[in-house]
Amino acid sequence: MPTIDVAVVAYNHFELTQSCLEHLERQTREFNLLVCDNGSTDGTAERVAERWPLAKVSRLETNHGFATACNTAVGLGSADYLVLMNNDVDCRPDFLERVVAPLENDADVASVASLMVRPDGERIDSIGLTADATLSPFPRHTGRPIGEAADERPVLLGPAGTAAAYRRSAWDALGGLDERIHAYGEDFDLVVRLRAAGWKTAAAPDAVGIHLGSATYGHRSRRQRQYGGFGRAYLMRRYGLLKRREAARTALTEAIVVAGDAVISRDLAALQGRIAGWRAARDLPKLAFPPPEAIDHDIAFREAIDRRRGVYSQ
Repeated sequence: MPTIDVAVVAYNHFELTQSCLEHLERQTREFNLLVCDNGSTDGTAERVAERWPLAKVSRLETNHGFATACNTAVGLGSADYLVLMNNDVDCRPDFLERVVAPLENDADVASVASLMVRPDGERIDSIGLTADATLSPFPRHTGRPIGEAADERPVLLGPAGTAAAYRRSAWDALGGLDERIHAYGEDFDLVVRLRAAGWKTAAAPDAVGIHLGSATYGHRSRRQRQYGGFGRAYLMRRYGLLKRREAARTALTEAIVVAGDAVISRDLAALQGRIAGWRAARDLPKLAFPPPEAIDHDIAFREAIDRRRGVYSQ
């Protein structure tokens, strides 16, 4: 019985899913394939079931958001280690072997960040997430040469959901992804909760995948920016960011980001998303803040503003 479950969420763009699964076929470790079709209209579920008959496939009639679809896929399995993979990722043959190694070697590690590289194969897309004092998330090492992937700065908070490994017992204890977040921010929230619960994280720079980009919602589309704004404000309220010492910096940062987005995009999608996210968190309990060592306190205000450009399309 394989000790690894690989959960893939698909929404149309079958050619991406096909490429992703074909790369998974070449893995050096055995695994269980779990696929959730998140309301596709191109026959993705049927085509996956036909091409990969051993896969466990669930089909949602409509798009319920990434978090719900991901939790649905995860629920199809029970292996000790869980790997989430976007359908727009093509991984190297030893990816699974490398990404679960930190989980196998240290019982206190609950999450592992892999190395996502850009399609040119020369630059880093991300190797996990970092966060500043306002709990703003940023992809680590983005745009840097792949030879710098092992650099320890900035601080690793945890993996991005693009392609990441988790200990299932920790995942189950925390209830998986928050399904109130339709897309953008749900992976960040999970790693914050894991760190707040006392779990360690690790990076696996030798677990390499090519990230082909944001195919589901389109880069900087109105919907993407609205979902990004929702997730940011929702988490700001859940973690009580406007009641912490960094409240003024948090509020000023958001004002600058929203105003800048409105000017560039000529709409209020980022603001509208934030209003909706703030309201959605109104009656929910506050969440514990992660320990100080999980946050990169060296990211200053100006640097954070620069980093926020384009991150989660906020």
